[in-house]
Amino acid sequence: MVTYIFRRMISAIVVMAMVGVFIFLLVRLAPGDPADIIAGRAATDQTVADIREQLGLNAPLPVQFRQWAGNLLNGDLGMSVFAGRPVLQLISQRLEPTISLSILTMILSVTVGISFGILAAWRTGGLVDRLLTAFSALGYSVPVFVIGYFLIYFFAIRAHWLPVQGYTPIDGGLGPWFVHLILPTVALSLGYIAFIARVTRASMLEVLSEDYMRTAAAKGASSHAMLFHHALKNAGVPILTVIGISFAYLIGGVVITETVFNIPGVGRLVVDAINNRDYPIIQGVLILTSGLYVLINLAVDLAYTLIDPRIRY
Repeated sequence: MVTYIFRRMISAIVVMAMVGVFIFLLVRLAPGDPADIIAGRAATDQTVADIREQLGLNAPLPVQFRQWAGNLLNGDLGMSVFAGRPVLQLISQRLEPTISLSILTMILSVTVGISFGILAAWRTGGLVDRLLTAFSALGYSVPVFVIGYFLIYFFAIRAHWLPVQGYTPIDGGLGPWFVHLILPTVALSLGYIAFIARVTRASMLEVLSEDYMRTAAAKGASSHAMLFHHALKNAGVPILTVIGISFAYLIGGVVITETVFNIPGVGRLVVDAINNRDYPIIQGVLILTSGLYVLINLAVDLAYTLIDPRIRY
């Protein structure tokens, strides 16, 4: 196990190095110039040239990359072009809304998705199974922003049950914090619920058709024991895999959801940085997100051994 973790960490370093090069080139080669945006439309060519010199954009790409990579290894993500503040500080100030929304979304998605999938597999062909098929088609096909606007219209504007937009920090009260996250959490989780439920149903059906499940039923095992002690445990590996994938993909959905519900999180920070061509913020968020992907994949691989003792590294 220790050797496997060491090999994975080495490969993670190589992957992050490749990702760093790709992110640096992708941001630099994209159309647009932050100096033009900072200077404004009425600025002269000399003003734009002075700003480019100040930002170091006139230096060759290898020089820019060497300086950026050196600062990155020292834990410095650079300074925001527009805010004039450290990127790490700006990201840390936006983490609470994003983390809160992500955790609530995964809790709701995993709880409802696995429960829905188990019921559909246990009563295959029944009402719950047909509802899951229809719900999965809806969750896969309807974009997050459409679901968000639908929820806002009916539950906030028409019914006045929940706030339309915004975010209340958790230190401002647990109640207001939770109430402001209900609609964005539901909007963001519907697609993941459908995804997890479908995979859970397929995995459970495969396990329930095994001979040892029929033997357990013949010996008088209860439905609860068959579902949760035997079937779910043996079907856990693909379910855990799809949960890890969903958590990694969650970052993209958070960006859209935070924009729709006007939540001041990391997603909104990225959108503003893209509009302003703020290189350091874009690079910093992408690097941290890529590192999170690597850690999630490693955690999922290690968790396999807890679900299936036959798996050894």
